[in-house]
Amino acid sequence: MIQKIVLSLLLFSAFFKVNALANQQALSIERLIPENFELAFPNEQNLQPRKSDFAVINYALMSNQAGERWAVVTVRNLASGWRMLDQKHLLALTANGERVNPTHIEQHFKAGETLSLTINFGEHKFPILSIYSRAD
Repeated sequence: MIQKIVLSLLLFSAFFKVNALANQQALSIERLIPENFELAFPNEQNLQPRKSDFAVINYALMSNQAGERWAVVTVRNLASGWRMLDQKHLLALTANGERVNPTHIEQHFKAGETLSLTINFGEHKFPILSIYSRAD
């Protein structure tokens, strides 16, 4: 009888630990920041996205309690031919002024194509405030 009670308590405890971990990993959409919100963090290292034919049209920022930073980013290829977007073409600006590249992207775009991509920016204490490219 005692073994059944102990086993039930262990299973009950394990269920709540797994459930708590799942809640930490679930992504939530963050509050949207207006486009006219001006940021002026110093950039002593002059970190910039690689020059490209890609324009960031808009983005929705997401995070979880574990500090993962993700975004759904809509990107347009401004070129008249196909191009490949990689992680060096985008930068995110965080709330402490740090510039962060995505962890990995390889996406082919047709001429003039617009795509929305779910992109991982890794784990960071501070939230992402903006995402940008550097189109010529």
